[in-house]
Amino acid sequence: MKKKPVVMSIAGSDSGGGAGIEADLKTFSALDVHGTCAITSVTSQNTTGVIDSFDLPPDVVSSQIKVVCDDMHPSWAKTGMLPTSEIIEFVAKCAKRYGFGLVVDPVMSAEAGGSLMRMEALSTLIDKLLPICDVITPNVQEAQAISGISINTVDDAIKAARIIGKKGPRYVIVTGGHLEGSDLIYETSTNDTHVVPGELLQGGTHGSGCTYSSALISYLAKEYSLVEAATLSKEFVERAIFNSSDVGKGVAPVDQSYYILDNSKRYYVLKKMNLALSRLLKNPSFVNLIPEVGSNLAMGKENAYELSDIAAVEGRIVKMNNIPKAVGCIGFGKSSHVGRIILTSMSFDPTKTSCLNIKYSRKILKVCNEMNLNISSFDRSLEPDNVSTMDWGVSEAIKAFDGVVPDIIYDEGGMGKEPMIRIIGKDAVAVVNIAMNIADQV
Repeated sequence: MKKKPVVMSIAGSDSGGGAGIEADLKTFSALDVHGTCAITSVTSQNTTGVIDSFDLPPDVVSSQIKVVCDDMHPSWAKTGMLPTSEIIEFVAKCAKRYGFGLVVDPVMSAEAGGSLMRMEALSTLIDKLLPICDVITPNVQEAQAISGISINTVDDAIKAARIIGKKGPRYVIVTGGHLEGSDLIYETSTNDTHVVPGELLQGGTHGSGCTYSSALISYLAKEYSLVEAATLSKEFVERAIFNSSDVGKGVAPVDQSYYILDNSKRYYVLKKMNLALSRLLKNPSFVNLIPEVGSNLAMGKENAYELSDIAAVEGRIVKMNNIPKAVGCIGFGKSSHVGRIILTSMSFDPTKTSCLNIKYSRKILKVCNEMNLNISSFDRSLEPDNVSTMDWGVSEAIKAFDGVVPDIIYDEGGMGKEPMIRIIGKDAVAVVNIAMNIADQV
């Protein structure tokens, strides 16, 4: 039986399910490691803040760590909410005893509001945990509190990281949710710094710090290097923030489940695309619909918002020995042209996820009319400067059809531009079925 990496979260429980142990276990599950936990405090918490908390006795915290380590031997652990000096001291003793890799997320307050650490506990964390941890992951406010300096720029973050590094950790990662999106990695033994670029995203951030540190130990447990693990963790958190949903009246929690669901959606798209392309290539009459520039079949995943969310045929579909032939394999992000058509269509109707471009002719257009397909068009000569033709043209054709995405969008070409028909539908199979019906009648 394959052995799965085991990791541990030593943190508080969030009754609202957005941060703490709950966020960590969701992250562990999404990243396919076995998550265990030792609860330090039970908080009465929701999206508006921490209302109340009950700190567990230190010996109960250490007992949880002991029973897990005696049986499952986690390779990495992270700390989150450590509310008291006594709990921190017990956790430090356990970390020394069991020798797991340790990431310290110095949680001081909840994203939605409310203190999660007593004032005197911070000095204990610095004295007892930092000298024995591998990584500490403070955000800007936490790094300011630990280092004692104000942070407004990346240079300030480097100075703070060096001060924190002198207190014992092998690596300091100042996370950038409050530093224009970039994370700073500082290695204390070499004095080297590495910036993981990012961007500030609109979305819920409750639980983002917990999710980052739990993702980090998940990747470290899978034996990624620190920089690789930090880069992948940042990507994981950014997507979780982007896919967050309002579930209460306050700060929305990040969505760790996007990772599993996104892979499922992408698999569904690839499955549909392979089935549709196979049918298309087996229909010899489709060769009569392939334009000079070639055809391409594409399909976007649910909630697609960028070209990397659109699967298409790399290199297009061309005529070869008078039969249709796919030049390359199906992959995501392989077509800007058809991909932009789909993204624009989905902005009007999220269910219109697929497109296939075919040759334009009056005869083909007549067949489309006879099939009672909804048809609209745009005029390339009216295209404004400095716009994407597909973004603008498809949008204009949809607006001309009262905002409804039609089955067919065509244009009659322009200077150096081949006229084209685009078939748009709910998925790749539906689009190919329309194309084969057209091909059989041309």
